[in-house]
Parts: sequence; C-alpha cells; structure tokens
Amino acid sequence: MTNKLFVAGLSYDITDAKLEAHFAQVGTVVSAKAIMDKFTNQGKGFGFVEMASEEEAKRAINKLNGTQLDERTIVVKEAKPQENRGFQPRNDHRN
Repeated sequence: MTNKLFVAGLSYDITDAKLEAHFAQVGTVVSAKAIMDKFTNQGKGFGFVEMASEEEAKRAINKLNGTQLDERTIVVKEAKPQENRGFQPRNDHRN
C-alpha cells in the first residue's frame, strides 16, 4: 500500500482546496490534485490525494470511500502506477 490515493466520481467543478479539505478530516494531506482538461479547464471527474502515511491512506479509503463531496458519491482507492500506453517515438527521421 502506498500513501497515494485515486479519487473518482468528483464533480466537474471541484477544486484542489475542496478535495484537500475533505481528506483532511481523516489525516494529514500532503497534496490534493483534481485533474483538469487542459483545453476547457473543466474537471475530468477524478483526482489524486497523497496522505502523510500509509495508515492515513488506509483510513481515508475506509472512511471516505462512498461518501458525498459536492453532492456526488466518491470512490477512493489506492492509486496504481500509470500504465505504459505503448507510445513509441518515431525513428524514421524524415526530411
């Protein structure tokens, strides 16, 4: 288990501050980031929270998974490492 959490089901107008405040109820938040669309600057409905310890991360999962935040039911689980999407740089050096 790590200290990093994946949070889904967020409202599209959630802020980092609201996300942090919600998780601060159960422990020390190192960082909270709601993921935003780079073109519209609207939330994508998910984010990541890093807690100060594994114990606090477990507590956050147990106490906050299924709770309401901005009138939406959120899902809280351990963040998994980002998968390799198979991107390969082009090597054909066209001129």
